[in-house]
Amino acid sequence: MTESPDRIYANPQAQVADFAFNEDVVRVFPDMIKRSVPGYPTIVENIGVLAAQFAQPNTPLYDLGSSLGAVTQALRRHVKTDGCKVIAVDNSSAMVDRCREYLHAQDAMFQELLPVEVVEADILALEFQPCSLVAMNFTLQFVPREHRTPLLGRIRQALLPGGALILSEKLRFEDADEHQLLTDLHVAFKRANGYSELEIAQKRSALENVMNPDSLEEHRERLLAAGFSKVVPWFQCLNFASLIALP
Repeated sequence: MTESPDRIYANPQAQVADFAFNEDVVRVFPDMIKRSVPGYPTIVENIGVLAAQFAQPNTPLYDLGSSLGAVTQALRRHVKTDGCKVIAVDNSSAMVDRCREYLHAQDAMFQELLPVEVVEADILALEFQPCSLVAMNFTLQFVPREHRTPLLGRIRQALLPGGALILSEKLRFEDADEHQLLTDLHVAFKRANGYSELEIAQKRSALENVMNPDSLEEHRERLLAAGFSKVVPWFQCLNFASLIALP
């Protein structure tokens, strides 16, 4: 499928609206995320590789905040465990519709992939089935902070022994100098990928009320408070990281 270039914030806006996963964003999302998140393709592909080590027979694998299904596709490529299926969940109807199109295209290209169910739902209201793998790829940062620990607690309760949560997030840093350095380097990354100063500034304004990153220490403490026994960072590129949390 053809991808449209991200030009959402290329022109001056009198008032920058809060960021939303609407039709405009869906149309350019593959380009947007690759040019905005350092290491994104590596994270996505390796979530599939890691998931294959935790997937257990006859269990569902969840992709929470699945957007266009990049992680779901990686799970389907790498997990060969008998009886598994992927449950991809997103609360954006535009994302869900396009995700189904992408997965249909994947079905046409590959044989014997895991079955997948794409669900339009709020993950805060989701009834989790007993599962062996949950992936949250840049999703928790959009969940109100007061709901994060309860959500992780319900995920922990649903995970079977030997399963795992893979959590990818943008990070903030407790040390002000470290935070500023990595923020500046992230801006340089976006400039190098063709974003103008106007685009960078307007996107920042759009996100400031809807995306609230935590520090690595806050993630670790929250995951342990939710009942996980161990938290292992497996990837970091600038201020973006991914963790494995074990039940």
